[in-house]
Amino acid sequence: MQLLRSLVYTTWLFVGTAIYAVIVLLLSWLPSKQLYRVANSWSHTQLWVLKVCCGLSYRVEGTENIIPGAHVSMWKHSSAWETIAQAGIFPPQSWVLKRELMWIPLVGWALHFLRPIAINRSAGASAVNQVVEQGKERLASGLWVLVFPEGTRVAAGEKRKYGVSGALLASRAGCKIIPVAHNAGLFWPRRGWVKKPGVIQVAIGPPIDAAGRDPRELNEEVRTWIEAKLASMTKAS
Repeated sequence: MQLLRSLVYTTWLFVGTAIYAVIVLLLSWLPSKQLYRVANSWSHTQLWVLKVCCGLSYRVEGTENIIPGAHVSMWKHSSAWETIAQAGIFPPQSWVLKRELMWIPLVGWALHFLRPIAINRSAGASAVNQVVEQGKERLASGLWVLVFPEGTRVAAGEKRKYGVSGALLASRAGCKIIPVAHNAGLFWPRRGWVKKPGVIQVAIGPPIDAAGRDPRELNEEVRTWIEAKLASMTKAS
């Protein structure tokens, strides 16, 4: 039964995303921060349908750490869930994502108007420079920049080296880093169809002052907080 519920939701995920992509395209003349309201609505709608279909909801702690201004948020990446939830939890933001997503009909076209930072993940230093240069411009325009420092989804319980681009951007831009931990990978596995019922825990960490600091030191501070928080979530569950 849970498999059937999950398939129903997955069908809605694709259909609903296509519908919202069309809405974005129709409203593409709006400024990106106003257009982001569509992405916010898409996120909340998807999460509501997920709860109804699969019995999978979420709980957020630390929302007081979403401070005024535009900053860099660095998220654990273990599921497709957080790629949906981020638009509903955080203020208007620019997502650092792989450029291949921009090639998807309708969805990729709509993403273009939401001003993501689309990188070639195999480009190495040039991709890092792209995140820093475009990220500084997004921050200056009032958009947050969201980074998955692991670069790709990592199965629950596994760890991967954190990339430096988000920390370097925050250091150069003189803004804060907001770390985000969650255990979505336990309920919506990286390569699984079945969404398990339950409550995903999301923890938003205290702002980390990044101005002028060593990006490697910042990365280690973010990684330590995220992994420790995730370990406590796993132990509690």
